[in-house]
Amino acid sequence: MIKPKVVVTRRWPAAVEAALAESFDVTFNRDDRALTAEELKDAVVGADAVLPTVTDRIDSRVLETSRPRTRILANFGVGFSHIDVEAARERSITVTNTPDVLSECTADLAVMLMLMVARRANLGEREVRADAWSGWRPTHLLGSKVSGKTLGIIGFGRIGREVAKRARFGFGMRVLAYNRSPIAAEALAETGAESVSSIDDLLPQVDFLSLHCPGGAENRNLIDARRLGLMKPSACLVNTARGEVVDEFALAQALWFETIAGAGLDVFCGEPKILPELRACENAVLLPHLGSATVETREAMGFRVLENLQDFFEGRPPRDRVA
Repeated sequence: MIKPKVVVTRRWPAAVEAALAESFDVTFNRDDRALTAEELKDAVVGADAVLPTVTDRIDSRVLETSRPRTRILANFGVGFSHIDVEAARERSITVTNTPDVLSECTADLAVMLMLMVARRANLGEREVRADAWSGWRPTHLLGSKVSGKTLGIIGFGRIGREVAKRARFGFGMRVLAYNRSPIAAEALAETGAESVSSIDDLLPQVDFLSLHCPGGAENRNLIDARRLGLMKPSACLVNTARGEVVDEFALAQALWFETIAGAGLDVFCGEPKILPELRACENAVLLPHLGSATVETREAMGFRVLENLQDFFEGRPPRDRVA
């Protein structure tokens, strides 16, 4: 039997690549570089399946062909705002993602960012490495306590709920949650969170704000200059969702003029390029999209893609179909 032809756009964990090669006729990206739009278009024309990541913009231009061979875009990741789902649907191309398996690790990283920005850990680490530390003193790099403070969460899906549990039961924080759809009473009871009816009501109350909402046009610049202005001057923002959720220039201004105290960011608009104004903010902790970057999680994500592909090509509905 002829194996379906599959294009993998970046390097994946070795165990997953080996499993893919057993089941499919796979073309791997040995250079592990971002493919160009033309290369992605060639993949859509020449392969039965394309396996993109967040670095691959699968827009209408990539899908604009009268003869797409690709029947499924099996995305490596939960978010799929980099894929033009409507254009895929118009061409009868199935789109899948990898939910569930990265919730805990992304939540761990969100809490790490909150701690780092609160305790100014990035500045302390740089000082030690630069051999610029002059020794302990009572007023050196004073930060903010996290335990007992109020955390606001926007987006109360799987990751948001995991963050809430860590904050409430690990640090005794009060947790306020906003979600665009009603939050089930069971989810609030399980996490110790309280539901808030609007983002504007949430922001003035929190000491830390953690974003876990989807990206895409609907939530672009959800946190803009006006909403940053609703936050306390002592508050910190954490974003492990999608870069476009935050107006980055407005955030840089808020950090520069200290209308908020700090930010911890793992995602950015236009990755891997980062706004120079953000890079210049010493009260920002900046990480290179490490939310799911553990061996266990990245392997689980890859095997989830493999399951979706196997279901699709064996005639079963993929369980993680989003379009």
